[in-house]
Amino acid sequence: MSKSLTQVLLPDLLLTLPIVFLLSLSILVIYSSNPILAAQQAIYASIGIILFYLCSLIDFRYYNRSINLFYLGVLILLIITFIIGFETRGSVRWISLGFFQLQPSELAKPILILVLAKFWSQKDTDWFHIIKSAAIVLPLLLMVFQQPDLGTTLTLGAIWVFSLIGANLSIIKAGLMAALTLPVLYLGSNLLKDYQKDRLLSYLSPTHDPLGTGYNVIQSTIAVGSGQIMGRGLGRGTQSRLQFLPEFRTDFIFASIAEEFGFLGSLIVLGLYGWLLLRCAYVASYMTDRFGVVVIYGVVGMLFFQTVVNLGMNIGVLPVTGITLPLLSYGGSSLIGTLISLGLVASCIRYYKTV
Repeated sequence: MSKSLTQVLLPDLLLTLPIVFLLSLSILVIYSSNPILAAQQAIYASIGIILFYLCSLIDFRYYNRSINLFYLGVLILLIITFIIGFETRGSVRWISLGFFQLQPSELAKPILILVLAKFWSQKDTDWFHIIKSAAIVLPLLLMVFQQPDLGTTLTLGAIWVFSLIGANLSIIKAGLMAALTLPVLYLGSNLLKDYQKDRLLSYLSPTHDPLGTGYNVIQSTIAVGSGQIMGRGLGRGTQSRLQFLPEFRTDFIFASIAEEFGFLGSLIVLGLYGWLLLRCAYVASYMTDRFGVVVIYGVVGMLFFQTVVNLGMNIGVLPVTGITLPLLSYGGSSLIGTLISLGLVASCIRYYKTV
């Protein structure tokens, strides 16, 4: 079926609309508290949208040719981070470029998605290749974990799991891998930093240390609850504006939105994420190109995991892990990495078939 000029020039509308709505809401909410940061977020969003469009113009199959170089490049950037990266709140995650603070671990997400898509487009999901795929992910996991950045480490792990699902992992193998999860998590918990262990303990009993490790969870749940049905109004949230709510532009931006726009506003945010994820899943269900299917599953895994974990920690049902809310949280690297990933999905839609 031939495509019209509009279809050729423009990315998929059903994918683009929820992205634009979420970015607009992000800039609006940030503007209500800090116009300068909102202007920066608008610049990041503009750069991200340009990259989203450029990625959508490139046939997703072409990435096969250079993905190994991208993978090597992100490994080098992660190593450089340990050498010249600057420390913020005990973590070394960013490289200063003067005009921009680059977080290489955010770029690792779309690159890992492509690496795994290339791998599974050529391999079967037998145990040997499952272990081999884990070996591909392991260097990224170890370096990001050592920064330390538990949230991004878990997100990279989620990308690996969803890529396996996209590669048609059998139910039996999935069950066996799930059974191994608990002992692996137990062993991995011994590698956590003290403050990371404190966060997990505060999840179980936030009131045990209300002014310390439990403070973030308590304040975020207060903010969400105080919004009630209609919210307090834009810029009128007392928890965020009086700075009782920590990180209200990044990790806890959903709690800030819930306080100011209420339950109805929160439902709209959830609806936009649902729209975005369902569009990606719908496209994957119609694709037969295995490379493209695994790409979309990887992107869905990344978005789904980050969204669920971030919302969960905002309402106090999951531990605080420092995972940002895609397309809403303030931050350039996170925003750009997410939009590049979604650009890969747009490319799958553009070059596979009209769905």
